[in-house]
Amino acid sequence: MFMAYRGYPVILFAPVFALLAAGLSGLPLLPTYTEVFMVKAANYVKLYFPIFLLGAVFGKMMEVSGAARSIAFGLTRTFGKNQAILAVVLACAVLTYGGVSLFVVAFAVYPFAAALFREANIPKRLIPATIALGSFTFTMDSLPGTPQIQNLIPTAYYKTTAFAAPVIGICGGLFIAVLGLIWLHMRRQKLVSRGEGYGEHHEQEESKRVEGVPPFWMAILPLICVLGGNALFTYVVLPGWYSEAELASYQGLDVKQVLGTWSLVLALVGGGLLTGLITLYQKRRTDASQHASLRLSPALTAGVMGALLAILNTASEVGFGGVISSMPGFKTVADFLLTMKTSPLVSEALSINILAGITGSASGGLSIALDAMGQQYLAWAAQNGINPELLHRIASMSAGGLDTLPHNGAVITLLAICGLTHRQSYPDIFAITVIKTLAVPVVILLALLTGWV
Repeated sequence: MFMAYRGYPVILFAPVFALLAAGLSGLPLLPTYTEVFMVKAANYVKLYFPIFLLGAVFGKMMEVSGAARSIAFGLTRTFGKNQAILAVVLACAVLTYGGVSLFVVAFAVYPFAAALFREANIPKRLIPATIALGSFTFTMDSLPGTPQIQNLIPTAYYKTTAFAAPVIGICGGLFIAVLGLIWLHMRRQKLVSRGEGYGEHHEQEESKRVEGVPPFWMAILPLICVLGGNALFTYVVLPGWYSEAELASYQGLDVKQVLGTWSLVLALVGGGLLTGLITLYQKRRTDASQHASLRLSPALTAGVMGALLAILNTASEVGFGGVISSMPGFKTVADFLLTMKTSPLVSEALSINILAGITGSASGGLSIALDAMGQQYLAWAAQNGINPELLHRIASMSAGGLDTLPHNGAVITLLAICGLTHRQSYPDIFAITVIKTLAVPVVILLALLTGWV
């Protein structure tokens, strides 16, 4: 956590500290590195690389085509300075729920957030928490069908889909969104009452072009394509698409385990192709001086490189977690969590939140926890008559809780984009994190009261 907080590369230091932990526990170093760390990391890449790759490329093409800027500008202009916080949250939410990566959303929305906050004289220190609420919370893992990786990982363990437990997910998402907005408005009033305004912040605020971007209705089509395509492939096209004879040669393949991945891959391909057409359309209607910014080749290259960095960072954290989970101490903790005299939902929420906090990664902590204890939770839930879909939703929402501790890569990047420090803005990000974490027991209680379990 300290090294990540200081900006050192996780890819390098995750194995270093994994081996340090192994050495302190008396495990042999080289076998631990090659047979535990690398195996876990490589398996994560095998499972989720297509999602990282296509998601990064899709997000980059949305950025290059101007579609992301068009959506952000359209929403912020519609709501205006009087509802600046709500406008920024909605802009982030629409982009994230449509499949654009969290980092691309932060880059795309920040310039408009800065302009709105400056015009409304809202303290700039609240921008990171506002973007975090719209990007890192309810649209990342709560709302059914969200194409973010945190909502996809449980499908492989529980044989569910990205649309698992839709009613509970929507209720949890509304809880997070409403409480988050209340907190941000309370903070705005408190800071303004003290006489604090936007402040003298200009170094990170280069103006973004909004001329020549595609119209709003066109810009939002790829997002609709990803969401609609994901549902279409999940429920209509892919179930029964391949016959048993065609799948016979793929030993051990369970279509239910990969249905979520297959559906999202095809949906992202469709969204990417549509975004490519919008880029070509933009190229035709703009003058030659703007063509360089609309070239697909650099966008594809940048997307691929971003995907490689993102998945290797997370895979290294998963490898680190794999080493930790192989130690006697972890087994003691896991046994305690699995033998708690409570619901498997509570145990699952605790274990995933803890591991997400340790790794500083929602997807990393989620993968480690489900890899180590997913089957036990599934069996425990079956004994108590709990629907696997609820296990899925609780797992996803728990991963997006304590992952946003100070060493989280998304937090560090977001603060860098905004030109702010942890001292200035992290307390409000942490408050959003607490609200997100509190949402999980509320959802569990709601499930119990409504008889979902």
